[in-house]
Amino acid sequence: MAHCYYHALSSVRKWGGTVDDYLPLHQWFDQSKAILADPRHRALRHHAEGIFMLEATFGETLVNADDRVVPVRLVGEQHVREDLGSIPSFADWARLITPQAWMLRGNPLDGAEGVTIDMPAPGEAGASRSAPPAGGAVPTVI
Repeated sequence: MAHCYYHALSSVRKWGGTVDDYLPLHQWFDQSKAILADPRHRALRHHAEGIFMLEATFGETLVNADDRVVPVRLVGEQHVREDLGSIPSFADWARLITPQAWMLRGNPLDGAEGVTIDMPAPGEAGASRSAPPAGGAVPTVI
C-alpha cells in the first residue's frame, strides 16, 4: 500500500470505526519515509519487533469510534502484511545488509588513547586476588 490513509481504510473495513482511529498507528510505521523515501525505510519498523514497539507506544488496545476494542498489535500486523505479504523478523532485514569497512572499524574513545588499566594475570580472577601477581599488575593499553 502506498499511503497510510489506505492502510487506515483497510483497518476500518476490518474492525469498524473511522480512519482517524487508525491513522496515527499507520503513520508511526511509515515515519521512516522522512529519512529514506524508498521501500528500504521499512527495515526500521516493518518487522515483528516493530509491531511490539507500536504496542508499547500506543498501548495494547484502542477503542474505535464504534466503541469496539481493537488490539493494537493486530493493526500493526495488518500494516506489515499489507506492505510485505508476511511479517519478517528484524534479523531477516539485517541479513540483507552487506557489512562495509566503515561499519567494522573501531575507534578509541575520546581521550582514552594510552590509558592503562590493571588486569588480572591470565587465568586469575580479579576478585579473588588480594595482591598483584608476582611482577605487579598486567598493564593493558586501551
